[in-house]
Amino acid sequence: AVPSNIMAKAQLPKNHSRSRNKTRMLFFCLFVVACYRHLASCVGGCTDSLQLRDELRQTRDKAQKLAAANCHHLTSHLRDKSLPEEQRKEMELLWVAFSSSLELLHADMCKVFNMGDIFSLANSAVFVQTGIQGGGSEVAARALSMPDLNQAQSPVLPEGLETQERSTMEQEISQVDHMITDMEMKVNVLRWMVESRGPQYAEPLNSTDSASLALLSMDEEQPGAEHEAARHHSQMLMMLLLLAVILLAAALSVSVVIFS
Repeated sequence: AVPSNIMAKAQLPKNHSRSRNKTRMLFFCLFVVACYRHLASCVGGCTDSLQLRDELRQTRDKAQKLAAANCHHLTSHLRDKSLPEEQRKEMELLWVAFSSSLELLHADMCKVFNMGDIFSLANSAVFVQTGIQGGGSEVAARALSMPDLNQAQSPVLPEGLETQERSTMEQEISQVDHMITDMEMKVNVLRWMVESRGPQYAEPLNSTDSASLALLSMDEEQPGAEHEAARHHSQMLMMLLLLAVILLAAALSVSVVIFS
């Protein structure tokens, strides 16, 4: 799933259908980046395979195309000096969400690049037995808007495929890194100055959590009979203890007077 702190920052503009379409395209980009992150976590595990690497490549290509389109759209709008203040605030929200997702994509691409160097498809015996079974193809299919990706894969690793893939990935990582740098140079949006307009809690609480919070709130605001009884009991114990100390002191005083 798309990380919650990103989804909470980007809200659909209420005006202009064109802006809404562009925002939907940004949401789709965030979704594809999240799917790529899920697939990247499987590299080097028991579900790693030639098919997974191909799904990673396709998802990565899709994410980069969407990122390029969103980058051009947001940059051109934020550099427009005549942009109304309200629209500028909306664009800044989308900019923060997009730039954050682009950094996640860059980090995951570097992770896949490094993990691919450690875990080669030519030696599947070194793969970590994580216990995860399946699920990658469905995630990739959703990211690529395809009904099914369970294609028949060649059981034999093509010669030179991994070397070629690493060379391509190295270039793509450099391109994404350049895109991030170029964005920061063209548009100066201070992330910590952009105020989120999303809900306070991006993910709703389930019924159990809600009930627990409600009970806790009631306990804090209106102490019940049990709390009152416990407090009264502790006060009685303190009084009895104080009385016992006084009686002991009096007995010692009398003893001193008698035996002196």
